[in-house]
Amino acid sequence: MSGHSKWSSIKHKKGVKDARRGKLFTKLIKEITVAARMGGGDINGNPRLRTAVLTARQNSMPNDNIDRAIKKGTGEIEGATYEEMTYEAYGPGGVAVLVRVLTDNRNRTVAELRNLFEKHGGHLGAAGSVAWMFQQRGLLTVERAGADEDRVMEVSLDAGAEDVRDSGDLLEVLTAPADFDKVKEALERAKIATSSAEVTMMPQSSVAISGKQAEQMVKLLEGLDDHDDVQNVSSNMDIAAEELERLSA
Repeated sequence: MSGHSKWSSIKHKKGVKDARRGKLFTKLIKEITVAARMGGGDINGNPRLRTAVLTARQNSMPNDNIDRAIKKGTGEIEGATYEEMTYEAYGPGGVAVLVRVLTDNRNRTVAELRNLFEKHGGHLGAAGSVAWMFQQRGLLTVERAGADEDRVMEVSLDAGAEDVRDSGDLLEVLTAPADFDKVKEALERAKIATSSAEVTMMPQSSVAISGKQAEQMVKLLEGLDDHDDVQNVSSNMDIAAEELERLSA
């Protein structure tokens, strides 16, 4: 599980950089638009939209961009229609991968994803091939350095977290999807900084990889994260934290 959590933290740090912010905005606008289309434009009555808007604001997206994305979703202004799909796949070393996409051209997206996986030692799988290995969970990570572990645990569990786990240089806070926002807000009120926060598909077991397979896996994840249609990637890779930091530098 450490590889999944550590990659989420690394991805968050990379996303903060200006060079990647435009790509992140594109993904967030899609998520806001689809969330508003599916559940309406009221953030108080639409949990998915509320999470998307909070994430956008935390990444300094202008309010005008957020408002336009919501209006596109509710049909107040014209916009593209996105289809939401999850692809199941295998990465190098037999690592299970779930890729959630929002696309306006399914054929183009699946062809590009197939090419990405094959280029980096993996392949797309059939429906049902790996999804059973994952459960939807809220995942927040806190850097151990400078953090009061007892305080993190107290605040998280009091707010409804299911568990707080040691994952090397990170503390993993796990929640039920419905409790994610509540726990996240409690940590923010307690001035506990998170290095990543998302509702994601968490693996129930992991596959250890290293060397060339780890290098291929990191390149695959970077390629997927760079793809405009890819909203979220989950995998059950287990790569030593030091090797993962080195490969993603």
